[in-house]
Amino acid sequence: MTAATTTSAMPAATGSKRDLTPWVIAIAVIAMIITAWIWKDTDTEAVFGRTIRAGAPLMLGGLCGLISERSGIVNIGIEGQMLFAAYCGFMASSYTAGTGAFVSIVFGVLAGMAAAALVGAFMAWCAVTLKMDQIIAGTVVNIFALGFTSYAYVQGRTQASYPQWNIPVLSDLPIVGRGFSQGPLTYLAFLVVVLVHIGIFKTRWGLRTRAVGEHPGAADTVGVNVYRLRYRNMMIGGALAGIAGMVLIQSASAFNRGMTNGIGFISLAVMLFGRYRPYGVLGAALLFGFFNGLQSQLQFRQALDIPPQFFGMIPYVLTIVVLAVAGLAARPPAAAGQPYEKG
Repeated sequence: MTAATTTSAMPAATGSKRDLTPWVIAIAVIAMIITAWIWKDTDTEAVFGRTIRAGAPLMLGGLCGLISERSGIVNIGIEGQMLFAAYCGFMASSYTAGTGAFVSIVFGVLAGMAAAALVGAFMAWCAVTLKMDQIIAGTVVNIFALGFTSYAYVQGRTQASYPQWNIPVLSDLPIVGRGFSQGPLTYLAFLVVVLVHIGIFKTRWGLRTRAVGEHPGAADTVGVNVYRLRYRNMMIGGALAGIAGMVLIQSASAFNRGMTNGIGFISLAVMLFGRYRPYGVLGAALLFGFFNGLQSQLQFRQALDIPPQFFGMIPYVLTIVVLAVAGLAARPPAAAGQPYEKG
């Protein structure tokens, strides 16, 4: 064998070993889950069900941030968009309760999406037309949403409960069965991940979005309307944040002050950890959802003789770790956060 042949063969061998790494990790995780289920079957199933339930709003919030930053706009107002959408959707559904459960729920979801999309248009106006600092614009949205929803909150109002959809056969499986017994918006979140992936990487809209996020000047020279695309994408992302807010209503069946409780900010960490890719956002959201489910079960079982607040810290500590570690490797779109001045 010649030296050239040996040299060319070495990268291939290294690459094949690297390709086995995800499979090794997956097998190890599956083995851990099975072991935990054998040890504590009901607790393991509860954590898995909570993982899916808690991961759904994080997926949608992460996708909102992804579409925004892929377009060149940094959106830290996801928390405010979700909270405002939850309030508007809940009130719309509550006041239309006389039309029937299904109609009022659908009307509430549409109202929540519209409210968050309107907030997205406002943020686009601040970033694109006024060219103001995008971080400040997002902060204004978060403060406004928290203050307005707390002030306008009406105690005692109710709405129709969301149905629980059990997928035949799958919902009866051990370990993962509770993951297939969820509300309709939870299943919708997984569908949206697939649709956004196809849209970003397989369509003309996605190509233009990525071009505007990386080099808006070049996109402008080939006929892409940068301003209009950014407005449109901020409203699309806002609509997804609106669904995320309604997922919270789906779980609680009522609106509570500050009910997002930092989920919008964790969504930013999910987007960062997912490397600005929809399927990466999916995996990161499930990871955060798992830790959320774990801390909930630890609190429920009173596993350790420590204050429950320490268990509640788990998702937020994980957020700090992810931002510190994954942020070093993640590369945001080149034009993210930079106002575009048409030449």
